[in-house]
Amino acid sequence: MSSDMATRKSLTEIFNRALTSFQTSKDAFRVVATLPRHDDTPTPRRPASGSRVETLIVLDSSFNPPTLAHLRMARSAVRDLEDKRAARVLLLLAVNNADKKPKPVEFGTRLGLMDVFARDLQKEVEGEGEVEVDLGLATVPFFHDKARVIAESGWYGAGDGGLEQVYLAGFDTLIRIFDTKYYNTTTPEPKDEEEAVVPIRRALDPFFEQARLRVTMRVDDQWGGVEEQVGYLEGLKGEKLEDVGGRGQWCERVEMVQGGGAVVSSTKVREAAGRGDQEVLRDLLSEGVRGWVLEEGLYK
Repeated sequence: MSSDMATRKSLTEIFNRALTSFQTSKDAFRVVATLPRHDDTPTPRRPASGSRVETLIVLDSSFNPPTLAHLRMARSAVRDLEDKRAARVLLLLAVNNADKKPKPVEFGTRLGLMDVFARDLQKEVEGEGEVEVDLGLATVPFFHDKARVIAESGWYGAGDGGLEQVYLAGFDTLIRIFDTKYYNTTTPEPKDEEEAVVPIRRALDPFFEQARLRVTMRVDDQWGGVEEQVGYLEGLKGEKLEDVGGRGQWCERVEMVQGGGAVVSSTKVREAAGRGDQEVLRDLLSEGVRGWVLEEGLYK
């Protein structure tokens, strides 16, 4: 067994133990590792005493595996920060179905892929000031619930409103966020008659008070070009969002950015990995993730 393979095996075992600990707790959110590491063992690290995290860039890590498109989204968000010293990145994996064996790769291995993805990201932004990256677990699937449990955890501060969470998303995710079918059952309980009638407000009012969306436009045949996607958001600012019970003002908390590089399909990645196609994967995965996928024979 090579040293790299032994290290990956050790990492996966550590992350599996962290996952089990999280599952048996009552926590809804937990940071399990912070990079860069100060030793060989992945451990979580709170913001340094006296420092203040003002911007938390959150990249939902349900992707399987993380691709170059996800790396470009995170890299772009970090590079656009005005003050990198007051920022942190969170790669967040929802494990609300962790009692069922995930396919095609288990959660412990997926945390390992997130770990090497974080290292690839830090290499990409070297020389621009060190940005710490957390690997986190959550029991909730939706952005509005994730924002709530992160704030309630107190991990990044006292929850006094000083932290802004920035959620990275693709255009397809933006459409789902404003789809009322996802808000039939949501917490917290309604405070008044209006909120009880309009559950989307119950979910998204507090979300947009503490968070915003950074949406990378996905230009392809399915979603159209930049003009169509910007036009979709502009339409929501008018009456479209109000007509379904939302608020047009939420759109002021949505930033649309152009993506660099080609659209990367996770399905295409898994198919190429299944064939062991190194040439195709070179254009789809970052170096560290690609090495892990190929050498461990993932997705076969």
